[in-house]
Amino acid sequence: MRSLVMILATVGVLSFSSCKNTDKQGVVESDIRTATIDSMNAVAEKQRIIDSMKMENEKAIQEKEVIVVNQQAPVAAAPQRKKWSGAAKGAVIGAGVGAITGAAISKKKGEGAIIGGLAGAGLGAGTGAIIDDKKK
Repeated sequence: MRSLVMILATVGVLSFSSCKNTDKQGVVESDIRTATIDSMNAVAEKQRIIDSMKMENEKAIQEKEVIVVNQQAPVAAAPQRKKWSGAAKGAVIGAGVGAITGAAISKKKGEGAIIGGLAGAGLGAGTGAIIDDKKK
């Protein structure tokens, strides 16, 4: 019995391997698959060649490209405003304080403001100059 099963199994395997599926016109399915795969490979190869040609064309264009650098003189920065010296600041502050104080103390308000402003400006300028010298 065992040998009969072995013989039947062998015959079955041989019959399956010898049979090929064919369509109505007698074309084997494996031949169609092979042809399809071959045509797909051919199309892929053509696309690869086209892509490589495009890349080479882009490289050639980039090599021909001329880069122009416009070297203009740098725009000069706006000059910094000169800061007030300590003497100038002291003179202005002293004149203001002296004018207010002179007007407040004197009976003649205008005359007292002028005298106080001049005295305050002199003292403020002197004090500002001394401070400038110490900073240097």
